[in-house]
Amino acid sequence: MNSPRIAIIGAGLGGLSAAISLKSAGYSVEIFEKNERIGGKLNVLEKDGFTFDLGPSIFTLPQFFRDLFQRAGKNMDDYVQLDPVTPHWRNFFEDHPTLDLYQEPDKMKAELTKLSGSPEQHWQEFQGFLNYAREQYGIIDSGYFSKGIDTLWEFFWHYKSQLFAGKIDYKGSMADSIAQRISDPKMRMILEYFIKYVGSSALDSPGYMNLMPIIQFDYGLWYVRGGMYNLAKGLGKLIEEMRIPVHLNSNVCAIEKNGKQVTGLRFADGTTHDCDIIVSNMEVIPCYEKLLNEPSSFRKKLEKFAPACSGIVLHIGTDKIHSKLAHHNFFYSENQHKHFETVFHKKQLPDDPTLYVVAPTRTDSTKAPDGFDNIKILPHIPPLEDGSGITHDDYVALKDRCIDKMERCGITGLRDSIITEDLLTPVDIERMYRSNKGSIYGVVTDWKKNYGFKAPKTSNRYKNLYFTGGSTNPGGGMPMVVLSGQKCADRIIKKHPIG
Repeated sequence: MNSPRIAIIGAGLGGLSAAISLKSAGYSVEIFEKNERIGGKLNVLEKDGFTFDLGPSIFTLPQFFRDLFQRAGKNMDDYVQLDPVTPHWRNFFEDHPTLDLYQEPDKMKAELTKLSGSPEQHWQEFQGFLNYAREQYGIIDSGYFSKGIDTLWEFFWHYKSQLFAGKIDYKGSMADSIAQRISDPKMRMILEYFIKYVGSSALDSPGYMNLMPIIQFDYGLWYVRGGMYNLAKGLGKLIEEMRIPVHLNSNVCAIEKNGKQVTGLRFADGTTHDCDIIVSNMEVIPCYEKLLNEPSSFRKKLEKFAPACSGIVLHIGTDKIHSKLAHHNFFYSENQHKHFETVFHKKQLPDDPTLYVVAPTRTDSTKAPDGFDNIKILPHIPPLEDGSGITHDDYVALKDRCIDKMERCGITGLRDSIITEDLLTPVDIERMYRSNKGSIYGVVTDWKKNYGFKAPKTSNRYKNLYFTGGSTNPGGGMPMVVLSGQKCADRIIKKHPIG
């Protein structure tokens, strides 16, 4: 059989997923990765006896990963093992006791007694919210996820009856829809910050994004046994068994083209590679700008697919265990809506950020020496922008504000206990992963900009160019990116059958 030769730019999860799916269908596939290891932002750093997961820290929706292994005729459990994490999160406030999120109803109900007012009212509101969120998840899963819907027209065609019937919550913002159902201000903040999965603002994202709590409360929250990077290792083992060539340290500097066709890759060392189809795991806008050198008139049409937020990513090793921390933690701004406005509208660094904090040794003691702690701190901040005036010193000052915030919320002595640290800024994230302006999560979810849609997986400029990863539908986060690779492969299989 005459199989098209497919070149995949980037060995992030989207590129790996597309490669496995295409090879499973009989296609000839090669992967070209600029860095020294596979995984993309799913990365790892070993330093001073600590092992830091540089990228994703939460594993959700295992069914999407299992589907990928099943395409190759394999059982995921033979490659990747998962351990449940409980509580899911611990929520810290400056003026309120901590509140944990549990999947178990009895434990969750008990946590809600910490809120002021009627515990029964809080429980009924929370259950009502989950029922609403579950309905939104079911609707979006039935088409956008399951069928790989990729354009606004496809979305309308599939969902037209549900749109007209008002079943999809798209008219209000995520925050508005939470406020209609939840009376307690602390619970509103907690539910709003599920938007952290896609690096956007609850003030700008459509209401149906409230589906996100369901990915935890119905499907669990997990840790990859031995460290998150073991997911990349498991996929690497599968790719090796499938004999998919992976070329590391292969820096693609241009995509060759001829009319409406792309024809191959050119590398920084001057070598080239001819192919019939290209799949870019490099984000859509940087790919068109830096690899295809498209004119600004074309790239202007892509501005609606603006980058999601970036962050400073601080990894610290401490000489004591900070026992008040759970595995996953959130430290909330005193005014979360001001935080969203500052980061996403004013594009400034926040004075009082909301923080995501991970202490993986709660589940995996091997991540730090005995008696020590391994902690990741991530505040969301604007992506890079010319003329912003934000300097490296400003990022360092924000790092110090993050430590201050945690200490005010009860993690006393944190600064004095730090014995090693590593700091990534948006500049580092852009350099390491070629992400659009240092974005961590691909494209922003913003109703006014893009109706919550990401870029299509099929190029409308070149007949044989495809995209995968967090800048494409269905968006950022490990399960969505893995799903994106599978659905990208399905479109290639349909349009370019082996013959």
